[in-house]
Amino acid sequence: MEEITPQEGQRRVQAGAVLVDVREQNEYDEVHAEGALLIPLSEFEARHGELPKDRELVMICRSGARSARAGEYLEQQGYSQVANLTGGTNAWVESGLPSVKGQD
Repeated sequence: MEEITPQEGQRRVQAGAVLVDVREQNEYDEVHAEGALLIPLSEFEARHGELPKDRELVMICRSGARSARAGEYLEQQGYSQVANLTGGTNAWVESGLPSVKGQD
């Protein structure tokens, strides 16, 4: 699975890739990349079928470890266009890319 930077991830999403956040709901609610689809890793086996096989998937979590596991799982299930966002949401936000922060 290819490892990509936040900037490359945003470019691919703008070109039609699906950004898939595998963190838990409470983490997603705190801050997430704008436009990210939430499928928590804890629900991933049951819900991965919601993801299209005909579009690139860019996987994201907090720092890149959980999303790498999810991406490897997808590849085992026959998904061929999967990339992992190195540094996860932390790197996305630090890069100043569009994100949604929760309300206090």
